[in-house]
Amino acid sequence: MRFGPVPLEQAEGAILAHRIEAAGKVLAKGSVVGPEALSILRASGVDSVIVARPDPDEVDENEAAARLAAALVPEGTPGLRLTKASTGRANVMATGPGLFLPDVARINSLNAVHPMITLATLPAFTRVEDRAMVATVKIIAYAVPEAALAKACHHAVGAMRVALPALRSATLIETTLSDDPMPEKGRKAVELRIERLGGVLDARQVVPHRTEPLAEAIRAAKGDVILVLTASATSDENDVAPAALRQAGGRLERFGMPVDPGNLLFIGDLAGRPVIGLPGCARSPAMNGADWVLERVFCGLQVSGADIAGMGVGGLLKEIPQRGRLRSQE
Repeated sequence: MRFGPVPLEQAEGAILAHRIEAAGKVLAKGSVVGPEALSILRASGVDSVIVARPDPDEVDENEAAARLAAALVPEGTPGLRLTKASTGRANVMATGPGLFLPDVARINSLNAVHPMITLATLPAFTRVEDRAMVATVKIIAYAVPEAALAKACHHAVGAMRVALPALRSATLIETTLSDDPMPEKGRKAVELRIERLGGVLDARQVVPHRTEPLAEAIRAAKGDVILVLTASATSDENDVAPAALRQAGGRLERFGMPVDPGNLLFIGDLAGRPVIGLPGCARSPAMNGADWVLERVFCGLQVSGADIAGMGVGGLLKEIPQRGRLRSQE
């Protein structure tokens, strides 16, 4: 692409590089210089303008953005849609709840093709909702080489998707240390998380904080995923809740996670159904490690002990004032 100042008589048909106010009118950046624009510029005494003129082998910014976006999100892609390309930009939007899953290697390869061809996305495993923007294609220049665009489109295929909710219901079992009425704050926070993923929470279940009644409740649970929120924090893999899971015939995959708040989470399964032991911070609606695990599980993604072990980088989340013991302040 040729870019720079040219005499006014050579500007017709070129792209105006900057916004110009002349003779009481505005000539927009990116507009094509036509006869009317030339008349306005001459009447204002302008004798040269800065323009861009694409080469024959280059593709207009809007066409390029639309093609790259279409390669990223073919028509009918579940959970995603495109906006119309304008000013070299096309956005990728979610159409409902789910988790955004980019292919980092493909996106890095795409962005390495040509500096004027760019794609920016949300981080991996971001929970999205209807109309949330998950990515934006931006063609920085007014036109880009066809060969570079074709190469970028090749890398774009399969570079992103949204994992849609695969489960529909959850059973939350709470434990209590006394006969006093249980506050509903924790249940309401968990219910909000489930509803954001398009699911429903079963009728409330509260049992004594002992292994036997909790194991019985776990065995009887009907939800697609079983959640346990104990009155006393789980302190060991042989504590009440993990022991109850094993007594119910389930399997413990991992206790403890390198995400704070959220360290005291455990995960396992019962006959193929996921079982998540929620940390106490799940009683707050604020983001914590339980969100990362629950969202993946609800969207049908396997969460192994190794997956949880890999959550430490970025796992230092915002402090939750409702915690019984805050991080020390220096």
